[in-house]
Formats: sequence, structure tokens, C-alpha cells
Amino acid sequence: MSNFPKGFYIGASTAAHQVEGNNIHSDYWAMEQMEYSSFVEPSLDAVDHYNRYAEDIKMLADAGLNAYRFSIEWARIEPEEGKWDEAEVEHYRKVIACCKANGVEPIVTLHHFTSPKWLIVKGGWDDEMVIDHFAKYAKYITEQLGSELHYICTINEANMRLQIKAISERFKKMMMAKMQAAAAAPQEEKKEESLEGQVQVGLNLSNPMERMKLTAQENVKVFGTPEPHSFVSSASDRGDEIVCKAHLAAKKAIKEVNPDIKVGITLSVHDIQCVEGGEALAQKEWEEEFSHYIPYIKEDDFFGLQNYTRSIYGPNGIVNPAEGTPLTQMDYEVYPEALEHVIRKVNEEMPNVPIMITENGIGTADDNQRQEFIKAALAGVQNCIQDGIPVIGYCHWSLMDNFEWQKGYQMTFGLCAVDRTTQTRHPKESLKLLGSYNK
Repeated sequence: MSNFPKGFYIGASTAAHQVEGNNIHSDYWAMEQMEYSSFVEPSLDAVDHYNRYAEDIKMLADAGLNAYRFSIEWARIEPEEGKWDEAEVEHYRKVIACCKANGVEPIVTLHHFTSPKWLIVKGGWDDEMVIDHFAKYAKYITEQLGSELHYICTINEANMRLQIKAISERFKKMMMAKMQAAAAAPQEEKKEESLEGQVQVGLNLSNPMERMKLTAQENVKVFGTPEPHSFVSSASDRGDEIVCKAHLAAKKAIKEVNPDIKVGITLSVHDIQCVEGGEALAQKEWEEEFSHYIPYIKEDDFFGLQNYTRSIYGPNGIVNPAEGTPLTQMDYEVYPEALEHVIRKVNEEMPNVPIMITENGIGTADDNQRQEFIKAALAGVQNCIQDGIPVIGYCHWSLMDNFEWQKGYQMTFGLCAVDRTTQTRHPKESLKLLGSYNK
């Protein structure tokens, strides 16, 4: 079935916190346990991938996939500042060895949203100290495990913090407008704009203002500040620059230990489109989401492209999908054609950097819909390769249904369902379909 070149990677992705379970030293674990948490439920055992990774990797390989993108959890490796946990290093050594034993290429991400709690207490991702700490972590991992790796993604969706900032600003404006409207016409109800569908991560914006105040008070007790700078929190321009510098510092540290490792970063990229009058806003959004990162990533060995949908801009901002448009569980448009479009846009601006699709998928309970999504998305990838664009791999999100951050377990992106009462795996037909592209 495959029209992909020899050596092309067809795989699936996961993130440690979303699948492993019991990530007790992380900032997210602390936030999930809070009385006024914005998480609808805690991660707890997740899908127990920490203990069942061998079963899961074999399932992936048996289906025909030849790559597995997963993250190494910094909070496990360095649970306290400056203290490295060798037993956890050995765990990930076994995961990498399991991949290789099954003929699967391990593609490692060093940071996928979660951080050690101590790092956030120290100031988190808006404090320049994070650059040095992240570089030390990257160096340590490369010293311990780098001889077994060919690909490392430093930071997952480095632009997510700017996307969160934009969502937060829109949310505040919407809340102010809602309160003003309620004061003017208490009985009048107006349909609210869906903001959660404008960002490619599980956010919960349903908390009322009073609850948000209580959360801020609890943050002071847990993190020492009402607004902790976790990775998935609103970023200033300075905070965005810190993330870019952290990537460069980590890449330098990795290359000093093992220059043969291919190093890249991943960005969350929408297919930015516009209707008449929205051209300037669309261009501004693309600059913020992608183009302004080019100076920091143009010398990378590859670029990790993550795409799920499109955003359409009009003269007044984002245009909501038309009534009746199919939406995913995450409230954004089902639009697999977006992947081909963004591959072409990225290649136009960085023609010499190979592209690895590190995430692409659909949150849906209908696996037939997922299969059609995969077919359409991969047809677009094949078109790009035929036109000479250097696409080197496709990793579907996600290998298994898992913990979708603040949304909990209600979103189903997986190629495999999991009964969390027994942790039994139930592979879907979409897993078999994806694997058929490698045969």
C-alpha cells in the first residue's frame, strides 16, 4: 500500500505524563491534586505505559509501524534539583532497547509540557535559569542514553506558550463582555465563542472567575506564586525567547556529547487561511506561530511539524466553522488537508530542513472517521514527497487513548483503546491501517 520512500518512518507518538502514570515529581501532578484544579480529573495511573511499555511497543511493531516517538520525563530523571535518578535512566534505557529489539526507531522528546515541580517553584519558564537547567538535563540524558539514539526533539510545541497567551487574552475579553452584557440585559443569552478549539492542547476554560481566584490562592501554597510559569501557561515575549534559547543550549549540549544525533524542535502549526479582509491578521498569526522561530531553528537537523486542523481569519479575527461543519472532540474542524498545506508552507520558508511530522491526528470516538482522516492526511504527505519536499517521517497522535491534559480521559485520539479498569489494550482498525502504509 505504501508509496513512501525506503527509510521513511511511519510511527505513533505519546508523551510520558499522558501515558506512564504516577509522575509524582512533576508540576502537572501537583496541579492535578489541587482542590481548585483546572483539571477535570487527575492522571493517576494513566494507561500504565510505565509498566506496560514492552506490550505497547510490540503492539506498535506487530501492526507494521517502524517508529515510536515518546518523551523522557525530566521530573523522573531529576526529581530534586541536581539529583539524578539512575534507576529512572535505566527505565528509559530499557524502553529504547525494547524499541530496537522490535525493529522500531526510538524518537525521543526531552520535554513534553511537564517539568519538575522544583523548576516551577524556582521561577519556571519565564526565568532565564531554566536555560542552564535544561541544557544540563539534555547533556545528562545524552551522556547516558545518546549512543542508542538517532533523533532527539528538544522541546515539544515550543510555541504553545504564545498560543496559550493569545487564548488567555481572548478569554479575558470574552468574560468582560459577558459580564457587561449580563449587567445590561440579565435575561438575554448569547452563544459563546468556543476558544478551547483554537489551540492544539487540552484546555479547560469552563472555570468561573471565582474558582480561578481560588486556584490562584492555592497556587501560592503549592508553587509560591499565584501564576506559576509552567510550560503550558501564558508566555511573555521574553518567556518565548527563553524557550528558544533553551532549545539552542540543549542542542549545543547534545552535540558536544554526540554530534551524530539529529536534533530538532517541534511546533504546533495550524493551517492559517483567510477570507477577504483577513489577510493581514492571517499573516501576523503565521509569523507568531512559525516564522519568527526560523532564526532559532534554521540550522536544526530536522523540524518536528505538529498539525491537527486549520484556522481561518477574517477582518475581525478567527472565523468560526460554518454551522454543520464536522468538529472533533476538541471542538476544532475535521480538516486532514491541513497537513499538506502546512508542510508546503514550512518548506517554502525552510527549504533545506527535513520535516518530520511528529504529531497529526483526530480526537474522535468514531474509528472509521479516524481511518478516513489518516488516509487523507497521508495522501497529502505523499503529494509533498512526490514534489521533492524532504519529509522523513509521520508519527500519528496518539498510539493510545490517554490523558488529554486538563480535559482528562474524555478525549480519544488513540490508535488503541484502553480499558483503564483493567488496563487492557484494544487495538483499533486505524492502527492496522496506519501500519499497512509501511508494507
